[in-house]
Amino acid sequence: MIEKLPSGLSSLAASAAMQPQEAMLEIKKKGKQLFIGIPKETSFQENRIPLIPESISLLINNGHEIFIEAGAGAASNIQDSDFSEAGARIVYTAEEVYKADIILKVAPPSPAELEMMQPKQYLISILQMSMQSTEFIRQLGAKKVTAIGYEFMHDESGVYPIIQAMSEIVGSTCILIAAEYLSNAFNGKGELLGGVAGIPPTEVVIIGAGSVGEYAARTAMGLGANIKVFDNSIHRLRRLQNRLGRRVFTSTLVPNILLKELKNADVAIGALRSNEGRTPVVVTEEMVSEMRVGSVIVDVSIDQGGCFETSEVTNHSQPVFRKYGVVHYCVPNIASRVSRTASTALSNIFTPILIDAGNEGGIDEMLWKNKAVRKGVYLFRGAITNRFVAESCKLPYKDLDLLTAARIS
Repeated sequence: MIEKLPSGLSSLAASAAMQPQEAMLEIKKKGKQLFIGIPKETSFQENRIPLIPESISLLINNGHEIFIEAGAGAASNIQDSDFSEAGARIVYTAEEVYKADIILKVAPPSPAELEMMQPKQYLISILQMSMQSTEFIRQLGAKKVTAIGYEFMHDESGVYPIIQAMSEIVGSTCILIAAEYLSNAFNGKGELLGGVAGIPPTEVVIIGAGSVGEYAARTAMGLGANIKVFDNSIHRLRRLQNRLGRRVFTSTLVPNILLKELKNADVAIGALRSNEGRTPVVVTEEMVSEMRVGSVIVDVSIDQGGCFETSEVTNHSQPVFRKYGVVHYCVPNIASRVSRTASTALSNIFTPILIDAGNEGGIDEMLWKNKAVRKGVYLFRGAITNRFVAESCKLPYKDLDLLTAARIS
């Protein structure tokens, strides 16, 4: 006699829950080992490096291979031994570095470096289109290089991470530079930037209320100076006041008001930026002639021509000149003055991007997912994908979204 199962068990046995089920396992993406080359920078007084040893150690632990040219970190006081201990391989010629699949640089490649680049390589560096020739773009295109200009990278909120980081560094540094040239150390008038009890505070005029202007204001205020900020954008002036958390003197760029404040200023910071072309000159030579003898101008805008009419490009070896008794500091690459800090800031941005690329299966796959980095691409496998670059060079433009979607080879 066959014993019947209780009705509850019988119905349970008949249910689908007791039937064999397929296991739903997560399918992991196949990662890819990246082969990254970091050459020694050859641009004049470029002291930064894109990855610091701590970041290199992290990338090596994620299975990636990194070649670094000997001496690449010397200008940032990072020794070859620091990189080798982190797991990088030190090589002694640029040619060896340029065998890597991905070339990571701070400055754009020189003509000699372009010659060393391999077909279908990836280049991550600044572009500085205003300084490049059509031939530069043609050479990269002929080698079907995928090139990412890190100054173009930005997220949906409009934040450019590299520019933001460098602007914060430059804004703080320019005030410290002004402090040096006010002191006796560099034959200044012997004043302390800031303020102490019983002595009137230093008067600092900041022209431009963007990121550089904001961090210049923060640093000057932290030292006890009085700040006065000028900009033609009411939105930027209001935003700066909100971020500083206090009311400060602000004004639009009205010439007679600006002149009045410059006459009393100990320091003037030029922090205007232009989206296209040259920065407008807002301080005339006549205005500079009215400034106090021994006062200091730091023209951060000099890489776009400068916003002081008296500004002339200088360098880290000979950073200043005097005109009308006013000290002018007009070095374009101020961030290289604090190269270790600037290198760390760059490394903090590049490292997650490279780890993401490895996890996604390569740079191409990462670009498909990461919109912020995708906006930095100006060449994809030799095709110009940045409209501004295409128009500047009078060369054909192709839409990057269509190219990556088609996965062309």
